[in-house]
Amino acid sequence: MANKFDVIVVGELNVDLIFDGLGNKHPEVGKEIIADEMTLTLGSSSAILAANLSVLGPKVSFIGKVGKDSFANLVLESLKGKGVDTTNIIQTSEHKTGITVACSYENDRAMVTHPGAMDHLTIDDIKPEILKQAKHLHMSSVFFQNGLKPNIYDLFKMAKEIGLTTSFDPQWDPAEQWDVDLNVLLPFVDVFLPNIVELQFLTQTESRDEALQKIADVANIVVVKDGENGSLLWTADDQFHQTIFNNPNVVDTIGAGDSFNSGFISQYIQKTSLRNCMEFGALTGAINTTQAGGTTAFTNIESVREIALEKFNFTI
Repeated sequence: MANKFDVIVVGELNVDLIFDGLGNKHPEVGKEIIADEMTLTLGSSSAILAANLSVLGPKVSFIGKVGKDSFANLVLESLKGKGVDTTNIIQTSEHKTGITVACSYENDRAMVTHPGAMDHLTIDDIKPEILKQAKHLHMSSVFFQNGLKPNIYDLFKMAKEIGLTTSFDPQWDPAEQWDVDLNVLLPFVDVFLPNIVELQFLTQTESRDEALQKIADVANIVVVKDGENGSLLWTADDQFHQTIFNNPNVVDTIGAGDSFNSGFISQYIQKTSLRNCMEFGALTGAINTTQAGGTTAFTNIESVREIALEKFNFTI
């Protein structure tokens, strides 16, 4: 039987309120600064990935939880507008939809998040019959999903037993506890997608190479994102460094890592070479930085092709 979806994304759902044009000024207690620009848009690592992945062509569904409020409407309509299936998203009147307020600077950002409903998605909300509809499972931002975090090992084990390929991007831990046991989890993760800081905190190491050595016996494919330094692909048999597609006029970097993931996964599920996956991930990450917000540059596949050609001389 053919799968209904190429990818099912399990993750957090919220909106982003983004302030741009802050210069080099940062918020301080008792003081106020001015932002030249403001954007209210679909947020959350998982949702940005799902939306942009869908625009790139794969059939994507989402499992998550939102409230019953105007932010939920924005989330659901934004995902639907990108072609993402939302029938597995749960709405609850007990909790509000989450929001992240982001102060965006040229190559970094500072954020405050209210998790709301996304903190209350649990393993009981994820049925095997839903996962069986897809070829691939992706999860992001485990530390923003306290209801699901204790059972992520069960989730990934279930996905592998069903026959899905899997990918995982841990994202930042706001509590800075980094309490995910990679020795238990990574054997069930085909592609592990941390950035370099997350990798070092999760492994309690001081360098990328030390971190990779520590997980070498349990990891399959590891992709370490390192901002302007590009990214590194590691397997037991190979290492490959991918340079960035340089954008001299960065609008903001919110969602760039998620867009990298979307490009990588779009190629991975087609079983193209890992080097091609890395190159396309770098391209989609760069495309993300050409407009504000994590999904704005991914209006449709035609606009993505146009940006790729005009900004980066790359033909999709």
